[in-house]
Amino acid sequence: MSRIKKHPILSFKKGREIHFIFDGHQIKAYQGETIVAALHAVGIRELSKSIDLHRPRGLFCSIGKCSSCLMLVNGVPNVKACVTAVEEGMIVESQGGKGMLDIQRIKTIPRKPPKIVNTELTIVGSGPAGLSAAKTSSKLGVPTLLVDENPKAGGQLVKQTHKFFGSKDQKAGVRGIDIADGLHEEIKASNSRVLTQAAVLGLYREDNGNFTVILKRDNQLIEVKTIAIIIATGAMEKMLAFPNNDLPGVYGAGAVQTLMNVYGVKPGERALMVGAGNVGLIVAYQLLQAGVAVEAVVEAMPKISGYHVHAAKLRRFGVPILTSHSIKKALGRTKVEGATIIKLDKNFKPVEDTEQDIDVDIVCLAVGLNPSTELARQAGCECHWIPELGGYVPIYNLNLRTTIKGIYVAGDSAGIGEASTAIIEGKIAALSALLGMGRKEVIQSRGKAFKELESLRAGPLGRVVREGKRKIFRIAEEVVN
Repeated sequence: MSRIKKHPILSFKKGREIHFIFDGHQIKAYQGETIVAALHAVGIRELSKSIDLHRPRGLFCSIGKCSSCLMLVNGVPNVKACVTAVEEGMIVESQGGKGMLDIQRIKTIPRKPPKIVNTELTIVGSGPAGLSAAKTSSKLGVPTLLVDENPKAGGQLVKQTHKFFGSKDQKAGVRGIDIADGLHEEIKASNSRVLTQAAVLGLYREDNGNFTVILKRDNQLIEVKTIAIIIATGAMEKMLAFPNNDLPGVYGAGAVQTLMNVYGVKPGERALMVGAGNVGLIVAYQLLQAGVAVEAVVEAMPKISGYHVHAAKLRRFGVPILTSHSIKKALGRTKVEGATIIKLDKNFKPVEDTEQDIDVDIVCLAVGLNPSTELARQAGCECHWIPELGGYVPIYNLNLRTTIKGIYVAGDSAGIGEASTAIIEGKIAALSALLGMGRKEVIQSRGKAFKELESLRAGPLGRVVREGKRKIFRIAEEVVN
């Protein structure tokens, strides 16, 4: 692992050089990067130990949605090191087990008094759906607060270096990183606010029908009073069951993208990609761009599910794409030192005597996503299992309103889809929220957005999502008033 010296697309602008302490050793870092990125840049993968068996744990999701990178930071246990920026003089310690609070050290940390913020619309999550929603409401002059616990707004867009497909309206030919920057700039030019590194601790409905959102940011509690909420919290990587899947060096595809494309850090030297959907194929190519060798891509299905244009790029570099294959186990004791792959029959059962060991230090999983529904559940939104949309999702109607009046959902948190459709859903959710506030002039714009979304999901590739949405809307007819 090291910092990327040269990249065909990206240039990495480092912030001011700073230093922090990790397990008694001084580590050089750069302002603006996370603890995890800084540690990876100097070759440190092991971040903590598991609670019961004290097995080594490393980075997995890099978006604050799992527990793999919990560390002790300035005396505070269970800090998500993947979304926490390094600071000069910060004291970071690897954590064993549940972690213990250092009361004496905590007393020395300066704290800001709580404050109250009033706004009309609050959007949780700054991915493509959240950014689009904020842009839509901001253009109409509605006071909007966009919050995200990550250091940078943009969600998955900030790590997507490939160009989008579709029409001009769907950002065809534009890289995800540029879409994120463009949307963010439009929001900043308005009367809306963007708060990054702001963790939502709770969402509560008041007696008057409005909402209170509790945030934690910079050792300060913020109480947000708002009329409506859009939940655009995205999704989380799925795990795959195999021996040693918890070793440092087993990453979700999004975590690998974050290290490489956001912070300019190589996650390792040789990779096995598990999954040949669009995400697996695209991230495998991005690994090559970052100077990481991709030893193979394995796919359990008998054929790849991603676009063949992405597969063709890998094949031109000599990367084997092995269908009807999967990973059997990761090799190593404290980190990934190899992997065993195996052939599968038509019933997805392992074929005897087809094991093959591969010399890798990265196992990258691109085996799908689950919608992030924790905040919707905590708020009391009714959820159902809709397999076509990735798992449990909040129930919502055509207008993206949930079972709680004033709460809307958009993007992957409403069902796994493409970034292009998430952008349109964000717009629809914002227009629906404004209509709920009495802004009837948005009806025509929302109608156009409905048609655009319907067109984008037309055709065979959108069949599964269309079926999932039909299921959601049928349930919503009974439970969304």
